[in-house]
Amino acid sequence: MSKRVLIISSSIRPNSNSELLANAFANGARESGNEVELVSLKEKTIGFCKGCLACQKLGHCVINDDANEITEKLLNAEVVVWATPIYYYEMSGQMKTMIDRANSLYPRDYQFRDVYLLTTAAEDEEYVDEGVCKGLQGWIDCFEKAQFAGKVFAGGYDSPKSIENSDKLKKSYEMGKAIR
Repeated sequence: MSKRVLIISSSIRPNSNSELLANAFANGARESGNEVELVSLKEKTIGFCKGCLACQKLGHCVINDDANEITEKLLNAEVVVWATPIYYYEMSGQMKTMIDRANSLYPRDYQFRDVYLLTTAAEDEEYVDEGVCKGLQGWIDCFEKAQFAGKVFAGGYDSPKSIENSDKLKKSYEMGKAIR
């Protein structure tokens, strides 16, 4: 049985390594017969959350920008995949802003159960992705039907496309292919 998979790529760098991980995951998930949509935040307009909580009553944010459309995609996805470069041991600002703007999902009947994380960084120590994992887990914890399902961390890649010959692309592909 196929699933609706939404991959959100939060890098704004052309030919980014985290986007290459996202593409590999998407290819694997498609090969397994899933319906896959990859959304890049690259050209999106996403303002900061105002903390007004109007979204809890309205079911959408009062700020009229691209975040509302992406949040609707999150609502209907069965699998959510976040792809981000790691900056200063944390997720990109674009990813954090999108997570904050998806606040309208809390009282709604969201469909996602499995959440994955794909990250890249210039540094390759084992602990480099801990901040991102903790931040994403905080978001997942707000959704009682959702769980952290897996991650791929690719460290040691600092220039665009430098991940191209890495086994991390295969790992990301295989993780996507395992979705059924």
